[in-house]
Amino acid sequence: MQSISTRADLRGFVSSHRRAGRTVGFVPTMGALHHGHMALVERCRAENDVTIVSIFVNPTQFGPNEDFDAYPRRIDHDLELCRSHGVDAVFHPGMQEMYPEPLRTVVEVAELSSILIGEQRPGHFRGVATVVAKLLNIVEPDRAYFGEKDFQQLAVVRRMAFDLSMRATIVGVPTVREADGLAASSRNLRLTPAERRVAPVVHQAMLDAKRLFETGERDAATLLSAVRARAASEPSIALLSCDLCDSATLGALRRVADGPAVLLVTARLGSVVLIDQFELKPDLATGGPAA
Repeated sequence: MQSISTRADLRGFVSSHRRAGRTVGFVPTMGALHHGHMALVERCRAENDVTIVSIFVNPTQFGPNEDFDAYPRRIDHDLELCRSHGVDAVFHPGMQEMYPEPLRTVVEVAELSSILIGEQRPGHFRGVATVVAKLLNIVEPDRAYFGEKDFQQLAVVRRMAFDLSMRATIVGVPTVREADGLAASSRNLRLTPAERRVAPVVHQAMLDAKRLFETGERDAATLLSAVRARAASEPSIALLSCDLCDSATLGALRRVADGPAVLLVTARLGSVVLIDQFELKPDLATGGPAA
């Protein structure tokens, strides 16, 4: 495995494999890697000749009162984990390498960036889209892999890549969960032991709605009420948002009709913001329409 810190060296690495006719897959991350990231790596390795992982904690997607300084950084651990999972190269640039001068150009996906989490975190998805665009321009992969847990981020990146005619195909990979259902996330490292014990309530709340859906319930207000009721049972969890949206457009739904919908939840537990998602597909439900 090669450890690369400059754009020039990474481009040279990619070019050598391109000349040999190899396909290149890419997994962009902010580090503090875990088995959720490794699921992206395994999918990438299965579908490409060469797998590249990037590790960069991007400041432009953090707001002034958010956790940029507290975000976990474990580069030695991350490099070893990538090495043990067959990654071919890790690109871990410094701040000066990614942002040698103040940005005068940004990328923003209209509408998708200003709703849901974007409404709570103004500018967040502008920072995400801009750094992902930079990384995709540097690596120029055939495919890039993102977790479905960050569903709105995935939607933003897909639209950006489509609108800007980027080379890479954007691939979504299903959410990886801990044994108790908590969605795998680097931020879970910052939960205290007591917070970690109650964190799965977020997942349990979403399962309550999923069970209602599978018996035939289609009314969005009823499904969302089930999530809120379970979340309210744990006073240390503050539900920041709970939305039922069209999977493609992220538009709010009043009812789940024929196409897939996505249940999106954001909750605060101590100093940590947890996000999770479930897709609800009417053709997979077991019951008929609710009266």
